[in-house]
This record gives sequence, structure tokens and C-alpha cells, in this order.
Amino acid sequence: MPQPNAACTEARVDERDRAQMDASTQSNVPGADGTPSDTAVLDRTREWLEKAVIGLNLCPFARAEHLNRRIRYRVSASEDTGSLLVELEEELRQLAGTESSQCETTLLIHPRVLGDFFDFNLFQSEVALCVQRSGLEGVLQVASFHPHFRFAGTEADDITNFTNRAPYPTLHLLREESIAAAAGPEESERIVERNLETLQRLGPEGWKALGIHTPSMGPPDGER
Repeated sequence: MPQPNAACTEARVDERDRAQMDASTQSNVPGADGTPSDTAVLDRTREWLEKAVIGLNLCPFARAEHLNRRIRYRVSASEDTGSLLVELEEELRQLAGTESSQCETTLLIHPRVLGDFFDFNLFQSEVALCVQRSGLEGVLQVASFHPHFRFAGTEADDITNFTNRAPYPTLHLLREESIAAAAGPEESERIVERNLETLQRLGPEGWKALGIHTPSMGPPDGER
């Protein structure tokens, strides 16, 4: 299992307008297997961003990108890891080929594959190889979020795991240059420490009160 990272990349999430989501992957119809529609997936991810990442100030750099709408969302239709890697490579190349003033970062959300955190964690080695094969090592990196994220040495219900919990399995593509410019090693370490303290003060009931759809804690009160 992953250890807490000294960088802000695990909490830094940005937003782009829904119109910039890949139209070919957007659907309003739930899947036959009960998978939420792409619109629902996007809405719940945006809610998590606004209420948790920005609302709790888990990343002080997220708000500006949110307001400037410099995120690309892609809700993956993949149901296997091979297809997901193809989509990941496409998104890596697209982000690398786009000016940061137009698109700073990408969230590749994949609700239909790697719902098991153990499998998702193992998959990160494939993600690293994909970045290397794309020739983008040192240019882009990929952070990870999962509804059942768990740091090594913690219990499954440890509230600090929620720094990396999102409504759906998500790969977050970031620019290395932007990460370096945003915060040095010392500031990044302080951000991680503050995030852990914030979640500890909040506690499970405080998190639930945010009303975020987090499968690992069940739907928010009133949503069934």
C-alpha cells in the first residue's frame, strides 16, 4: 500500500468546464450493471472537489484552477485495464500537447474498472510504465484517488485515508513543471501534515456531514 506523499500531488485537483469533457464518453444513461451515468460520475466528482479538496483547503492551489476552468474531465468507458491504459496514453499525449493556459491538468475517472483498491494499487506500476513509454517521464506524472484508498499501516476506516478518497477510481495527470513551481519540498511537506491534521479534526461524522457521495461510507444522509 502507498505511503503518504510529501508532495501536494495527491490532493491537488483542478476543474474544467463540463463542455470540455470528452463528448464521446459522456452519457446520461446508467449502465445495465448499475454503474452511474457519466453525468452523475462527473457531478459527484465535482462535488468532491468543491466540498472536500477546495472546501477543506486540502490543496491551496486547487481553487485557482477550479475558477479558471483549466481541467479536462474524461469519464472512461473502459471495463478492463488494457483499454484503460490506451485511454491513459491518449490523455497523457493530449495534455502534453496542450498549453497549460488552456488545460492545466486532467482527471481520468474510471468507474467501471479497478473498483478493488488492491488491484488499483498494483495497477500504478502499469501507469508509471505508460508514462515512460509515452516519453513523458519528467514532464507529466499521475496521482491516484480511490473510494477505498488506504495508506500503509492504517485501518480501513482511518479518517486520514480520506485525503486520497474520491467518489470513483481516478487517475490525475499533472505537469511536473507546475508542481515544482507551486511549492518546494518543505512547503509540500507542511501541506501534507496540515491535511492529515484537518481530517483528524473533522472526523468521520464531519466528513459525512459534507454530504459527499463516498461509496466507502455509503451515500450522504437523505440520498438512497
